[in-house]
Amino acid sequence: MRPEVLVFDVNETLIDIDSLRPHFGRMFGDPAVSREWFGQLVMYSMAVTLSGRYTDFFTLGQAVLRMTAEVHDVDITEDDVQSLAHGMRTMPAHPDVAPGLERLRAAGYRLVTLTNSPHSDGATPLEHAGLAGYFERQFTVGETRAFKPAPSLYTGAAEALGVDPSQCMMVAAHMWDTLGAQAAGFSGALITRPGNAVLTAPGIPQPTLVAADLLQLAEHLENRS
Repeated sequence: MRPEVLVFDVNETLIDIDSLRPHFGRMFGDPAVSREWFGQLVMYSMAVTLSGRYTDFFTLGQAVLRMTAEVHDVDITEDDVQSLAHGMRTMPAHPDVAPGLERLRAAGYRLVTLTNSPHSDGATPLEHAGLAGYFERQFTVGETRAFKPAPSLYTGAAEALGVDPSQCMMVAAHMWDTLGAQAAGFSGALITRPGNAVLTAPGIPQPTLVAADLLQLAEHLENRS
């Protein structure tokens, strides 16, 4: 079934979190700590939601940075924290994203985003990355105060768009995101950015589509039409 709406994750799927590596190289002497930090940030965002609590993703990211520094016995300054916060808001797009979105929009898909990152008074990460114009809506978890993969986020987005969840496909670089969306009735497309792969285990629904980038996703969808 051809989806009517493609719902995109933002961090790592559309914008490049590896752009944060220099911050971690400066603070920790090892840019690879950026992946440790991001993994902990995702884990704690889920723990916060499961515990019935909420703090915004950027604030949580700064707190996880301080926690990671304590684990590594590294001293960081408030300037370090603010520099990372700025970096989180201004990450660049992956090079395939703009041409991929152009191709998908030309094929008639409605394009929206659903992200853990909050909207603030300034420009959104998508606006900083030059991508906002491709999207009909930018949904954020701040509206429901729960992080992905809470099912209410996916069903709420579909309801706001006036479509059934079955008409939506979640496009994400993380299988925990496609799993959450599929549990809510979406189909799921996994984008295997470096460091991400399919999780294969008994009882775990597999993504509907797997693609290396958005151009390959567009090709796969064209072949299914």
